[in-house]
Amino acid sequence: MEAIKNLTGGFLGALALSLLHETYRKIDSDAPRVALVGEEALSKSLESAGVSPPTGNDLYLATLAGDVFSNTLYYSLIGASGNKRILYRGAAYGLAAGIGAVALPKPMGLNDAPVTRSTKTRILTVAWYLVGGLAAATAIKQLKKAS
Repeated sequence: MEAIKNLTGGFLGALALSLLHETYRKIDSDAPRVALVGEEALSKSLESAGVSPPTGNDLYLATLAGDVFSNTLYYSLIGASGNKRILYRGAAYGLAAGIGAVALPKPMGLNDAPVTRSTKTRILTVAWYLVGGLAAATAIKQLKKAS
């Protein structure tokens, strides 16, 4: 039952993160475009495995689904140590993910411009992962409290 609560909270955090990314990119040209990094990573991974990657909207949707899935699993770890200091853990996990999203694409051989093209873009990338971590922590805390 704990795992379900953690996964549900993780999903809510991942959903909050994705909604922020997808909504804000439509109103600000300087918004982070994490999905573009994800699309490149998915395409390169599939190509290296000898599989033709999807293109266009199919690639976008596959990347979005992969992002939500992986962020759900990652954010669900916030609840693994109980409710004590869960908001601090949520903040730490969110900051770590955001810093990783900014710092890791280039060393991984990916184009980092979608998340590093300006100071504003870098700050927003980290901030949104922080929001995702806090949303997940809050949801997990409330789900555990309700039972």
